[in-house]
Amino acid sequence: MAPSHDDEILVLRAQQGDREAFRMLYGLYLDKVYNRVKSRVPLQYVEDVTQDVFIAVIRSLDSYEHRAQFNTWLYTIVNRQIADFYRRSHEPSGPAIDLDANDSAEVALVYDPGDTEDWPLLQVAFNGLPEHYQEIILLRFADGLSFAEIAEQRAQSLEAVKSLYRRAIQSIREKLNGTQLE
Repeated sequence: MAPSHDDEILVLRAQQGDREAFRMLYGLYLDKVYNRVKSRVPLQYVEDVTQDVFIAVIRSLDSYEHRAQFNTWLYTIVNRQIADFYRRSHEPSGPAIDLDANDSAEVALVYDPGDTEDWPLLQVAFNGLPEHYQEIILLRFADGLSFAEIAEQRAQSLEAVKSLYRRAIQSIREKLNGTQLE
């Protein structure tokens, strides 16, 4: 689901103190935030970091100025809370992207989710990607967006998004092939 005009209306209502509007925003974004956090922090901390994200949203909602889409602003908070988690903890940083939840032929070409021995290598490969490649993969898998939704959200053509995605997957494939996965 791509961000919509309805999100902005809900944000305006929430900024005016409408708790039901905030609950609706929470309902719309909880799974996406949870999946993003799950792709970046160890599983045992996902719920805590997700909670921290929404606490930060509540605290800073009044500062949202509608210059960017709400989900862009929200994902900035998600990234900040993940960074804060790693600053506070002694956990090694790096994504733990959950590709297992997605039945994708593209990912199957890169990684067999049943093969847990290679999981750290996938994390290293993903972490080594440029940020725009990481983002396109997160939008596709963590957020579950279609290519058309990603294109709309990023204000890019559908072909540009597909091309970026293919380059990101190819980059992961090359990084994994550069290491011995056997």
